[in-house]
Amino acid sequence: MKLDNGIISVEISDHGAELKSAVKNGREYMWCGDGAYWARTSPVLFPIVGSLKDKKYRVGDKEYGMNQHGFARDRDFELVESNECSATYILKSDEDTLLIYPFEFTLTIKYTIIGSTIRVNWIVKNQGDKTMSFAIGAHPGFNLKKGENYFKFDNTGKISYNLIDETGLYDASRVGYIETDEGYVKIEHEMFDNDALIIENRQAKEVSLCDGEKKPYVTVKFSSPLFGIWTPPKKNAPFMCIEPWYGRCDRNDFAGDISERDYENNIQAGESFEAEYEIELA
Repeated sequence: MKLDNGIISVEISDHGAELKSAVKNGREYMWCGDGAYWARTSPVLFPIVGSLKDKKYRVGDKEYGMNQHGFARDRDFELVESNECSATYILKSDEDTLLIYPFEFTLTIKYTIIGSTIRVNWIVKNQGDKTMSFAIGAHPGFNLKKGENYFKFDNTGKISYNLIDETGLYDASRVGYIETDEGYVKIEHEMFDNDALIIENRQAKEVSLCDGEKKPYVTVKFSSPLFGIWTPPKKNAPFMCIEPWYGRCDRNDFAGDISERDYENNIQAGESFEAEYEIELA
């Protein structure tokens, strides 16, 4: 599906309802999905974000297995509504999803282009008769410009982050700090030698990628309680991911029910969860 408002054009795949391209003035902003670095572009993470301890989780007294980031990114969505500037996709639970995720749901993803901005709306509806537990997150990858690049946070102080351990789980003991200069931080690939930086406690609501003159060329705006920044470790990859999350990987000492996971969203039968984020192209 292609959207074009005369200022920017975007392309979205039915597979995973994944944003594949965002172009302004002839420049491609989205990562191309080259498998030598990372074969995806902007997967939707649902119904988990990150990894489960031992790749398993518990609902009551029953155990289920699920791979990192869940299954939505690998499913075909249905395009239910579209025009020149918006496209709405739906994924519904079915026999296959219920085998690994025992909740009936509808996941709606809407993309809208407004000027130079891509707005992404999520609606998760509990279609079952019991409380539904889930996480959801974004994982867009953006091409870096040649030469020096900077992050620009809307937090001008020091930013703390956590790392994952060797099994992909949140390690509360592995804490680091980003020292900003009025919100700017030069991007060094060595920052990601230990994988993603997990930034919690609403320390920022906007993160930009800036060129060597510190002019922003992509800004991601969000209200999520945490976010990640990531590029493949030790690959010197030419792209960076800025990832708003409503949920994250398990702690490496977690032993509870799915509903007790950190940042888990729990909605009653018939209720819906709604969230959005924006990508602004300069």
